[in-house]
Amino acid sequence: MAAWESDIQLPDGGVRAGTMDATQVVPTIFNTGQVLFGWLSAWQHTGDARFRDSAARAADWLVAAQDPDGAWRRFASPFSAHALNTYNTRVAFALAKAGRALQEPRYLDASVRNVQWALTQMHPNGWLENNDLEDNDRPLTHTIAYATRGILEVGVIAGQGSFVEVAARMARAVAQSQRRDGALPGRLDSAWRPASRWTCVTGNAQMAIIWQRLAAETGDHAWKPAAENVIRFNLSIQNLTAIDAGVRGGMPGSYPRSGGYMKNRYPNWAAKFFMDALMLQLEAS
Repeated sequence: MAAWESDIQLPDGGVRAGTMDATQVVPTIFNTGQVLFGWLSAWQHTGDARFRDSAARAADWLVAAQDPDGAWRRFASPFSAHALNTYNTRVAFALAKAGRALQEPRYLDASVRNVQWALTQMHPNGWLENNDLEDNDRPLTHTIAYATRGILEVGVIAGQGSFVEVAARMARAVAQSQRRDGALPGRLDSAWRPASRWTCVTGNAQMAIIWQRLAAETGDHAWKPAAENVIRFNLSIQNLTAIDAGVRGGMPGSYPRSGGYMKNRYPNWAAKFFMDALMLQLEAS
């Protein structure tokens, strides 16, 4: 997969938006950050210089595309209704990892600037403006988790304890919305109140990761029950017996599947984040 991603990397170092049948090929900030994680991992596991080169080219492109205040306003996803996104702290997390792995301070500096900008969009209660694909007044737990994890991990890598504290405040607010069955509301409003009856399965998994990471970084095991409960919920809706290989083992975008995120679909990233949450749980056991 990493080699294929290198094959299709754009000449400027960015990663294309959309699917391979798209008629217009354009680079996108978020996708480039996501693939950067993969190239760094592939290089660290194989030592293949090709992956290091792809990672460095992608990181250079992200830094060049960044505005002076730390935000990314160009090269937004064509699938997002908004060009300005605080959940791009997920991209900052990738840049921070690149800065550490490739020993390039420019990348780490850029990641810190992005988080600093994101915090200018924060309400006193920890809720972020400009933090959804479509509805900034009621962001998905999916994008809330992207933003929270980015702030947390950049804080850890850069030694910025205040970022970790902010991420903990956000994660605590989300935990307070957890339902009795362990799931989270798919959307939350600016007062951190439930804004949907369905749950975003990807957001559930991502928050489980965040709560486990906070437990590991802070030594506070009080984070673990929320993670365990949401993992238990996701396990309860995973279909391990379906005849259809496109369903068996996968995770739906929403539950019920007719919910408002990736309606009636099984996105690969839902399974990916759920695997990450389960692996963290196994490592800690």
